[in-house]
Amino acid sequence: MFNLVLFGPPGSGKGTQSENIIATYKLQHISTGDLLRSEVTNRTTLGLEAKKFMDQGMLVPDEVVIGMISSRIDESGDARGFVFDGFPRTEAQALALDKLLEFKGTSINLVLSLEVEEQQLIKRLINRGASSGRSDDNEEVVTKRIKEYHAKTKPVAGYYEHQGKLVTVNGEKSVEDTFKLLSAHIGQYIS
Repeated sequence: MFNLVLFGPPGSGKGTQSENIIATYKLQHISTGDLLRSEVTNRTTLGLEAKKFMDQGMLVPDEVVIGMISSRIDESGDARGFVFDGFPRTEAQALALDKLLEFKGTSINLVLSLEVEEQQLIKRLINRGASSGRSDDNEEVVTKRIKEYHAKTKPVAGYYEHQGKLVTVNGEKSVEDTFKLLSAHIGQYIS
């Protein structure tokens, strides 16, 4: 089983590249945002637990999110592997994910980090917000999100770098060229 974490700041192209990776390599997508929405909509035990926190504007505890990921992996018994998108966001989550995967007899094979210069990220996010109606359509909000990423999420890269699993990829190229760079690394594990 091949497990990949796609990593990078908001606007780096994770969503677009996740779709390309999933379509090309037939991996299952695990997006914690999608999982949370699905579990809440389906009124599962974990979903109801998560909703209590969400309704109060609080972050859903890691244990609940890990439980949802565990359920998703169990539902996909014949999966070739998974692309983790939006998780882990902290070192504690990375450690919890490693423990979960070890329990299931697998592990994270590769962490691909999309690197994009900050001014390019701001430009991308403002354009995306303007065209999609998303809330991140002004420079103040965008800059705050990027700072939050650097403060809280970027350290996760160090966690995986220490394990020898982190590869940095230039995310400023075209969608196609960036995908070729990502594929060169993924191709070392699966074809």
